[in-house]
This record gives sequence, C-alpha cells and structure tokens, in this order.
Amino acid sequence: MRFVIVGAGRVGLRTARVLQESGHHVVLIEQDEGAVERAQTAGFEVIEGDGAIEETLSLADLDSADAVGALTGDLNDNFVACMIGKQHGCRTVMRIDEDYREEIYRRYAGDVDEVIYPERLGAIAAKNALLGGNIRAVADVAQNLQLVEFTITDASPMNGYSLSELELPANARLLAHGKGKAALTIPDADETLEEGDHIVVLADFDTLGDVRSIVAGESGRATALGGA
Repeated sequence: MRFVIVGAGRVGLRTARVLQESGHHVVLIEQDEGAVERAQTAGFEVIEGDGAIEETLSLADLDSADAVGALTGDLNDNFVACMIGKQHGCRTVMRIDEDYREEIYRRYAGDVDEVIYPERLGAIAAKNALLGGNIRAVADVAQNLQLVEFTITDASPMNGYSLSELELPANARLLAHGKGKAALTIPDADETLEEGDHIVVLADFDTLGDVRSIVAGESGRATALGGA
C-alpha cells in the first residue's frame, strides 16, 4: 500500500518506519528543515513544504495513495490535510495532541476516518506495564469506557464455567472470546472458559473493579499490551 504522512516529527517518523518495515511505500511531508534532513537520512522520500496546503500535498500524488496520516502537532493543519486527502479518495487519520476530551473527538470524528491521540495510547501501555498480571487494557473508548482483555488462569473464579454463566455488572458487556492462542471470536454461550482462554469486555470505569473480581479474582492484575 502507499501512504502519505504529513509531519515527520516523533510520531510521524515512527509511524513511517513501522509502515516501511511492513513493506509499504511511504511519502513524508514536512516543512521543518531539521526534520526533513532526519527523515531523508533515514531513507524516506520527503516533500518539503506545508502539508496543509493543497499544492504541497498534490506533489505526493494523493490520487495513488491509499491513506493520508496527518500526524503533526497542529490540530488545525491536521484537519485541513485530512479534508484535502478526502477529496482524493484517501482514508484519513488525524492526530490530536491535546488532552483527550469527548467534545474534541466528536467535533472531528464525523469528518475523518479515524482520530488518534498518541499520548493517551502511550499512557495505556505504561499503565499496563506498571500493573502487570493477567488483565490488559486494550483501549480507552471514551472518557468513561474501556476495552479490557482478561486471560483466564487456574485461579480465575470463572475457570471451568461456561460463558452463559458469566454474570457481568449492568455497565459491562462481553464482546469477544478466544480459546487459548486462537483468534478472538464472537462469544458462544455454550463455550467453557479454560485456563489460557481470553475474553474482551467493554466496561464503565466505575465497574472495572467488579469485573476484575468476577473474572480474575481479587488478586487479578493487569498485563502489558504491546500494541498500545
């Protein structure tokens, strides 16, 4: 696939490296001379200029690009770059650097394909690493909701019970289940939970403690999520 990334700073350059290592073609757009030099030294094709200007973006041949990632530290520039990318049929991903607020997300989420906030994702990974154990936060869905993946252990209260017997609090929902190392699937009520199984739950922050007690037991702790 071919990607255009606006912004060759910390987030943009790291994203470009991951995409390139996966075999994709990446074009970076950056106006800071120092950042341009660093990206070029790293072997990337770089267009020097303002990625919020259509004339600059056109140099990246958006019509042949699969997606545009607007990953600068400027929210307004990111939004403009995404709107230009949309006009060329690209998938658009916009970075938000401010502290996550629901109103900011809602303001832009309808106009772009995806809004990301790297600092918050990094915080999730740090939280998981600090907690350790058999629970891992997958994502903060909103200010009051979190996706959490649990691994069933020998000491889990639900070990040996069927999914139909899993009674979660009112503000929690079972979304997926995976047997051992198998991929997660839609939960089957007749499946029995066994050591090594995984379940994913969407829960209100206020009920996470109750969910942890039900699934993992009072001593259950969280484990690191590599992708966060």
